[in-house]
Amino acid sequence: MFRRFFLYRGKNSRKRQMTHSMQIARALAAAGWLLPFLAAVASAAPLPESTFRQDRFAVGAFWAEFPGDADLDARFREIADAGFTLVFGPIEGCSPERLVELCQKHGLVALVHAGSGSLENLPAGEACWGYRVFDEPSKTMFPKLRERAGTIRRIRPGKLDYINLFPNYASEKQLGVGDLRPRRASGEAYAEYVARFVKELDPAVLCFDNYPIFKPDEGDKSDRSRLSQDLYCQNLKTVRRYALEKDIPFWNYFNTAPYGPHTDPTEAQLRWQIYSSLAYGARGVLYFTYGTPDTFEFPKGGGILHRDGRRTRHWEQARRINREVRNLGVTLMKLRSTGVYRVKPGDNPEDVLKGTPVRTIRRAKVDPPHDYLIGIFQHQDGRRAVMVSNYRFAYTAWPTVEFDTEAGQVFEVDKETGREIPVADDSPKMPGLQISLDSGEGRLFMLGKNP
Repeated sequence: MFRRFFLYRGKNSRKRQMTHSMQIARALAAAGWLLPFLAAVASAAPLPESTFRQDRFAVGAFWAEFPGDADLDARFREIADAGFTLVFGPIEGCSPERLVELCQKHGLVALVHAGSGSLENLPAGEACWGYRVFDEPSKTMFPKLRERAGTIRRIRPGKLDYINLFPNYASEKQLGVGDLRPRRASGEAYAEYVARFVKELDPAVLCFDNYPIFKPDEGDKSDRSRLSQDLYCQNLKTVRRYALEKDIPFWNYFNTAPYGPHTDPTEAQLRWQIYSSLAYGARGVLYFTYGTPDTFEFPKGGGILHRDGRRTRHWEQARRINREVRNLGVTLMKLRSTGVYRVKPGDNPEDVLKGTPVRTIRRAKVDPPHDYLIGIFQHQDGRRAVMVSNYRFAYTAWPTVEFDTEAGQVFEVDKETGREIPVADDSPKMPGLQISLDSGEGRLFMLGKNP
């Protein structure tokens, strides 16, 4: 339905990725009727536990492409200046060793493309978080990927064997679940896909990609956009569930560029994607894409960089947003998600938020109907946290928020410093505590322990 064109990752890197994919696919095809038996054997084989532990919030730059004469040192400094923390390989003209070296120099970390060959020659420095094993595997590939993951864990303990999952708008055939028809998988089928991945691969990080389609309509957004946004949040909900059960972090890719059926996202739409992920408890947000790939589905360009290396407007947008996310990230890494609530137009907020630290939300008559995503968390020190996010990407919001504690005991994590500061009333002449939210924006508040 919202098919993504995504096995092409840039010229030579694209060939390497497709070669790796085809090698695995051919091996699976050659197995024929033996596949179920081999899958059972592989699943039963001992899999070492991953000892990778995420030590910082991940803001990922994916598909970095630069002109052939690029000064890579300057380009990686530019990535760091825009607030990214994680860079994905492969990058054309940059060896895996050079990738890790440049990341180390500029305070970044790398996920190196593992390819299908020996892992012994891949870098393993401090700035190497691990290795990209595969992108969007079918369930039928899990046994083979389990073997690869096991090899990484044995010879490179502490490094991440990284696999990115399909989105929930993939077909049953792509996922390898249900009756394998070429139709969008049901929520149950997608949950089965994620659950099986967790069971067979025992990952240290869950990751998926999902690219909402933002289509305007008169006054707000189209039905297609609403459906796409809701699918994005349903995807977050499903992956959040299994990440919590496993007590591991999850990350997700979101869209940065116009391609296929996608319009070029506005800064508000970038914010909406990121803050929706944060409300669900994500510990990594990954930009697709950083460069502008030279492939047929990107005729407009429009990633973080143009093909000729110039910055698009998204570079400054990303720097502004990433600064906020990194400052919030220090606290977000200490939070555990305990609930996510959607207050839709027409809902009674008091009913939806019953039992949470937010008693209710009110609005002025001139403001649009309520449309919020509320994330509830517990800090590792026992305190509670609340993220209030504006679900609209076309309008600001000025909700009156009533917490279950006095306003003087509510603190906000300052996006400029990362420190906790007393919450400020954005409209002190109005009754109650008013908070101002830009379109798509979220704000993080800290409260005491349960009263």
